[in-house]
Amino acid sequence: MSDTEAQAAEIEALRERLSDPVWRLTSGALYNIVTKGQDGDDDLVVPFKPNRFQRRLLTRLHNRNLILKARQLGMTTMTCVLWLDTALFSSEPVKCGVIAQNREAAEEIFRDKIIFVYDHLPEPVKAIFPLRKRTESQVVFDHNGSSIKVATSMRSGTIHRLLVSEFGKICAESPKRAREVDTGSIPAVPIDGLCVIESTAEGEDGSFYKKCIRAMEIAEEGRPLTKKDYRFFFFPWWENPEYEIDAEGVVFSVAMLRYFKHVESIICRPLSERKRAWYQVTVDSDFNGEQPLAWQEYPSYPMEAFQRSTEGCWYAAQIAKARSEGRICNKIPVEQKACFTFWDIGRGDMTAIWVMQKVGVEHRFIRYYEATGEDLDHYAAWLQDTGLVFDTHYIPHETNHRRMGKSADTNQTIKEMLEELLPGHNFEVVPAPTTVDQGIKLTRKAFASSWFCQEGCGQGIKRLSSYKKHWDQANGRFTDVPVHNDDSHGADGFRQFGQELARGNLFVAGTRTDYRSPGARRPTRFHRRSGMAV
Repeated sequence: MSDTEAQAAEIEALRERLSDPVWRLTSGALYNIVTKGQDGDDDLVVPFKPNRFQRRLLTRLHNRNLILKARQLGMTTMTCVLWLDTALFSSEPVKCGVIAQNREAAEEIFRDKIIFVYDHLPEPVKAIFPLRKRTESQVVFDHNGSSIKVATSMRSGTIHRLLVSEFGKICAESPKRAREVDTGSIPAVPIDGLCVIESTAEGEDGSFYKKCIRAMEIAEEGRPLTKKDYRFFFFPWWENPEYEIDAEGVVFSVAMLRYFKHVESIICRPLSERKRAWYQVTVDSDFNGEQPLAWQEYPSYPMEAFQRSTEGCWYAAQIAKARSEGRICNKIPVEQKACFTFWDIGRGDMTAIWVMQKVGVEHRFIRYYEATGEDLDHYAAWLQDTGLVFDTHYIPHETNHRRMGKSADTNQTIKEMLEELLPGHNFEVVPAPTTVDQGIKLTRKAFASSWFCQEGCGQGIKRLSSYKKHWDQANGRFTDVPVHNDDSHGADGFRQFGQELARGNLFVAGTRTDYRSPGARRPTRFHRRSGMAV
């Protein structure tokens, strides 16, 4: 038998095995992948054999699939191999797509999880499936016209197979791209196509979080899935056999032992000493003892993955109650009456303004605005551009002595500067609380009568939701010290309202209807707008 005849016989025998998709994807004889070496060793080329998490995904694959997971479980690798297998063996042209969180991730996925796997196919198989086109982000196969493309966004034409990798990070880092995925990419997948969305969590916000909550609710109710519903997959760290080490020499903190007991009560199984040791060392070494960071990357149960943005937040319970009672509305009508504002004024950093109307017993927050690095005339211009009528502006206690902006008269207080910019407007300084913690406690009570317009205060609601406490590494708990960041500015502005309400302020609007008198000084500049537009 000649070499040509022998090769033909080998290909024919291989074709018979290749007709079995289970063999192709699980035998390890067809696909090879690259894995990172141990302790600085070179990367390794190994046969692809699905691990327990990848097998679970394969056996329960639905038209729409949502994966909440711990890190490094191979979900992207599994799906890319599946897309390559589909593109190679489909009798019809199939368009496969992968959306990555950023350009670097897209290049890595295409290079290491698609091109690498194709290039390391057995030579007889590659001879059957030659490439028609190969670019830095796409391959097209000559035998059937199927293609695979990896990019940061994808919305043109039909996409028969779509993987959205690290969608939680996309939602957190680029809400605009997340909307493109929701409105352009996912709808491009036909009802009989396949869509896989996988990610670690990135807080209680965004499309990934909302999709997870809905998918979990469907799973808990036991409802049959339609082709448009997402099947929910959760892969915790403790199911991975690689996530365990020898417990000898590992010192468990009292807080961590309490945590393990809590987790075991939820998952209804014990955690071995080796798994406990791995988790304790991972928190200490990888996350510098800040356990909330581990909840996101290595969750023990589904809701813990999102806990980072609610646990340790000052107003989490109040915001949740406002939502459940319907006090956070898409729109709130603006009444023909005067408004009150509440400020946090930064020096060189963010200034935040809340706008409230008192209607009956309801305190309706209808606008929120924030900007960074602007002078006071910027905020005066914004107030006048709203077209609203204002009764009183409540500003923090330090405005009676702090300076801001490029005023020629450096002896002016911020309050005096604002009164000069907006003649006829009434500015009141809110007395300082004994402690910030006391002010926060008073503000928590003020939520009970507060209503929020999502359209006008969306950014402000996020600030209140994300206003956090410092994490005490030594004791494994949150402290009563607020974290100072952008969220704290929006929260501090709202705190002026809470403190005034606690002082007995009834916010009864005056009888005047317009505080922009003909002689009022109109600011000449309106710099850039940032934050929530109105």
